[in-house]
Amino acid sequence: MNILFIGDTFGSAGRAAVKHHLKNLQEQFDVDLSILNCENAAAGFGITPKIADELFDWGIDVLTSGNHIWDKREIVPYLNKNPRILRPANYPPGNPGKGLTILKTNRGEDAAVLNLQGRVFMAPTDDPFRTADAELAKIPPHIKVIFVDMHAEATSEKVAMGWYLDGRVSAVIGTHTHIPTADERILPKGTAYQTDAGMTGPFDSIVGVVKEEVLRRFLTQVHTRFEPASQDARLNGVLIDIDSATGKARKIERIHRK
Repeated sequence: MNILFIGDTFGSAGRAAVKHHLKNLQEQFDVDLSILNCENAAAGFGITPKIADELFDWGIDVLTSGNHIWDKREIVPYLNKNPRILRPANYPPGNPGKGLTILKTNRGEDAAVLNLQGRVFMAPTDDPFRTADAELAKIPPHIKVIFVDMHAEATSEKVAMGWYLDGRVSAVIGTHTHIPTADERILPKGTAYQTDAGMTGPFDSIVGVVKEEVLRRFLTQVHTRFEPASQDARLNGVLIDIDSATGKARKIERIHRK
């Protein structure tokens, strides 16, 4: 099974990059399952139902997210209606939506996608490690292909999750920092890992935001509204080849398109 994962998609520039490259990537790599982190899709902060539907219409199968999932309030009822958009599973009980979805790929094979959020330098949430244990226990034993989006700030926490889940899931791919890392590998027990898939969005920016606004905040320490940049849109992500019978990863490859 070939899984395409597209990193944090930022604003209209990021969505344009997805629309431009998605079909070609799916055809080139014979993709069975397409996953995208959408938490910055609406002007850099959150996502709306309209944008979610647009991404699904283009061919994305599952949307993962992170701490910005709550920024657009109109998405809240949508989270309960559509099981293909996830919020991190380790938000406290009672929150709308879910962090785990099980679906069939375009070839009819079963797969699971789990979304977690780190706690180091992030807003307080429940323990992602114990939440992972609980969520994995919900997956029927016959489902071997399991993809995890670990949305976290600290590289150490993401690496720790990779080792914690090695052999129990097919892939652990980090998101949130918007900077792609060059540490893609297959861990000893068969889990594909990368600390951060990077940003799909405007590279003439500071992690997606207009450069001057971020520089002004660093220089003055005065918080002003951030606006998404729009120039030099690029797509970053990862392609993972997984043995459907065992759930073990055979290959992981970084994807970058201008």
